[in-house]
Amino acid sequence: MNDALNAGAAPLRMDGVSRRYVSGEETLDVLRGADLTLHPGEIVALVAPSGTGKSTLLHLAGLLEHPDAGCVMVAGQDTGALTDARRTEIRRDRIGFVYQFHHLLAEFTARENVMLPQMIAGVARRAARTRADELLGLFGLGHRLDHLPGKLSGGEKQRVAIARALANRPHVLLADEPTGNLDVHTSDAVFDALLETVRAHGVAALIATHNMDLARRMDRIVTLRDGLVVPVAPAT
Repeated sequence: MNDALNAGAAPLRMDGVSRRYVSGEETLDVLRGADLTLHPGEIVALVAPSGTGKSTLLHLAGLLEHPDAGCVMVAGQDTGALTDARRTEIRRDRIGFVYQFHHLLAEFTARENVMLPQMIAGVARRAARTRADELLGLFGLGHRLDHLPGKLSGGEKQRVAIARALANRPHVLLADEPTGNLDVHTSDAVFDALLETVRAHGVAALIATHNMDLARRMDRIVTLRDGLVVPVAPAT
């Protein structure tokens, strides 16, 4: 990958992005020219009601869907005209994903779950193991490296999932309700670890959440209104 093209570029930039879905004779315009830019090390909360396009925005940002209009740029590269193989490469190397449910591979240990995406990207086993141990240590899981997911608590599983998302040193982290399946105490602990690690690595993050207390701890808050991304004024 040519990093020279990416010098000084925003990790993620969405310009005039539109997305519509057609079902029979009905057309649903979900996004209508939405703009969003994430800067290095910036953590942005996406707080939006169900049905307003939150998942669609995340899918477009993560190159899982193509916009009907507008462009999605990752680290300065317009992804619109790229082949599926190239989009997959960027998604693997530049973007990390965290979901509400951890989606860990049950037959692999915590360490192996974090090693796997690195090895798929061509990282040598020893280097992947070192990186996995480093990340899991940052999340307080240095004593759980060889445990299978079935032996981990809900909070521990989600920390492994976040470590896995950061394993390939992405420019962008996209998270959809990353603590939504956890109790309040565990959610706070996992979110603290997420914020600390993301900021330490200079990753730009877009985190969808319904929890305004968590949202206020991020750098800024945006929502979706009439198919556009709009800022949310901080509470006074």
